[in-house]
Amino acid sequence: MDAKITLSFNEDVIGKAKKFAEDNNISLSRLTEFLYSKITSGHYQQLEDLPVANWVNQIAEGEVVYQTKVSTRKSLKKEYYKSRK
Repeated sequence: MDAKITLSFNEDVIGKAKKFAEDNNISLSRLTEFLYSKITSGHYQQLEDLPVANWVNQIAEGEVVYQTKVSTRKSLKKEYYKSRK
């Protein structure tokens, strides 16, 4: 059973991911699902433990920066309603 989610990415990353998916005859949704299934099937304690395939290094530019932020329920609700305008 499929479930829908909304994700936000840098436009350049999305463009490269779409091109990669198209070149490999797969939808961006299925590519994302495949990557998540690979990540969650291992025994990884932190992001740095994840194995990075050669193709990821080829399409990546610069060093990886993980952007995280502490969000409250109120701020998430406000952000959601702002994005719907």
